Amino acid sequence: MNVSDNFDQQELHNFNQHAQTWWDTEGEFGALHKINPLRLEFMQRHVSLSGQTILDIGCGGGILSESMAKLGANVTGIDLAEDVLNVAKLHSLDAGVELDYQLISAEDHAQQHPEHYDVVTCMEMLEHVPNPQAIIKAATHATRPGGYVFFSTLNRTTKSYLLGVLAAEYVLNLVPKGTHQHDKFIKPSELSEMARGAGLTLIDSAGIDFNPLFKHYALSHNLDINYLMAFQKLD
Repeated sequence: MNVSDNFDQQELHNFNQHAQTWWDTEGEFGALHKINPLRLEFMQRHVSLSGQTILDIGCGGGILSESMAKLGANVTGIDLAEDVLNVAKLHSLDAGVELDYQLISAEDHAQQHPEHYDVVTCMEMLEHVPNPQAIIKAATHATRPGGYVFFSTLNRTTKSYLLGVLAAEYVLNLVPKGTHQHDKFIKPSELSEMARGAGLTLIDSAGIDFNPLFKHYALSHNLDINYLMAFQKLD
């Protein structure tokens, strides 16, 4: 396997270290389970997932991948965190959900499958790699003309540092400590510019608001912390 060097070994180690807790809805990755329905809601504003061929870049333990497969999509999930990917494979077997998980980089997979997918997703991953623009280009390369690409990441604001790092990791324990580095967060303007440079057209965006006290999560117009963006690869 020809793996690109667009990864941070410490980041992979951090995720592998917590692999066994990925599907604990009240555990360290509980927040991912809570926001997953919002991801699906946002995506389905633009495309019905049933029958679509979908690539999930940075699929982790498979929370989004499995949910899309359950909706009738033909899903391929890729990641470089091997322990986490093994958890995804085992969970899909236990759940009886059919999908394809591969230990491969986005860049290498896109080279092998150019313009193959109807939809490409990359959720909460861009802030964990040295070169997010390369991931965006790979996602675009793997998408067929007319297809859709969905990203989610964190905005680089003071508010995101206070709530997305300090509160989420050290006060509320919503994600494992050390998960995020604020200087790697990406502003919406930066993401849209990188995507435009890769050949994508922005069609929608939404923020994710959450109230940890009441465990309430909802889509909003506020992009200050977590946000999603939908793009289309026009002909």
